[in-house]
Order: sequence, then structure tokens, then C-alpha cells
Amino acid sequence: QVQLVDSGGGLVQAGGSLRLSCAASGRTFSSRGMGWFRQAPGKEREFVAAVSASGSVKTHADSVKGRFTISRDNAKNTVSLQMNSLKPEDTAVYYCAARLSGSWYVVTSYDYWGRGTQVTVSS
Repeated sequence: QVQLVDSGGGLVQAGGSLRLSCAASGRTFSSRGMGWFRQAPGKEREFVAAVSASGSVKTHADSVKGRFTISRDNAKNTVSLQMNSLKPEDTAVYYCAARLSGSWYVVTSYDYWGRGTQVTVSS
């Protein structure tokens, strides 16, 4: 079993930066791919970024590529999302998740979720 606690959200002006963190408990963390998703009001939860169990493979949504970077530290059981050049359209609740199997990009591939952290970008 994996428990996830995501944090680091807040209010920032457009062009600013935030760093989200996800602290994981459970012995299987280092064997799991991890992902970040986001959900804006009235919209479906969407993929943002994912990283393989070892950290060697990363993928980012086209909408955040070049601005956001996912990373993980298996020694500390954490996964992070560095967000730069934030835009108002990045406003959403951000969730970290542990991947069970299947596509990196779909919600149903992930079986454990954090409670989410709010990111608000003002124009």
C-alpha cells in the first residue's frame, strides 16, 4: 500500500514558479512509476507528467513541456514537480499518483492518489 501527501501549491502571478512535492509512505514506492495530474473546475482530470520507478524515464504533457519538470528521490520517497513560467490556464488542483500498470497518460492506470494541492495563477 502507498500513501501520498501532496503539497506546495499556492497563489502566484503569471510568469512565476512553484515547486510541488509529494511524500510517499510504503515499501513499494521505489518500484512504482509516479505521475502528476491536474483538475480545473468543471474539467476532467488531466495528465501533467510522469516518471519511471528508477527516475530515468520522464514524460510531460505538451501543454507543460519546457516549463514543468518532474523528478523523484527514491532515498527520500518523494516526487516533485517544478513549475516555471506559470500561466493562468495552469490553475487547477494538482494530484500526485502512483501508477499500477498501463498507459502513463490515463487516470485509470494509477491506483493511489494524494488529496491534491491547489495552484492558482493570477494574470
